[in-house]
Amino acid sequence: MRFQTRSRDDVQLDMTPLVDVVFLLLIFFMLSTSLSVNPGIKIDLPKSSAEQIKKKKTTLRVAIEASGRIYLEGKKLSLPQLREKFQAVGKEQGDDVLVVIEADKKVYHGLVVKVMDAAKSAGLNKLAIATEPNEE
Repeated sequence: MRFQTRSRDDVQLDMTPLVDVVFLLLIFFMLSTSLSVNPGIKIDLPKSSAEQIKKKKTTLRVAIEASGRIYLEGKKLSLPQLREKFQAVGKEQGDDVLVVIEADKKVYHGLVVKVMDAAKSAGLNKLAIATEPNEE
């Protein structure tokens, strides 16, 4: 009796799905860790040794670039549009809102005062100016 031996093919693991999964995980972690507070808005905050303010439930962030462009929560607005938004928030939430102004240190003082005035006239009385901590 003669037995026939069959030739065996070498078993190989297909690496393509494994590489796909690794790249997807890499992309996910890269995107999730690179989120910033103000993407695309370049602001050089002035330095201060003052204590940090604890965040309130409702905080409105107003960013002012060195060029004078105003952003409310990352959306570009003109000063009259900002006043309208402040009015709407003031009527809806009252005095519970903290307005944080993140103005570049090269912004002229008058524009910061106009933003503060717009907030005050809308009934938003809690204002803060964002700074970076001193390295001292």
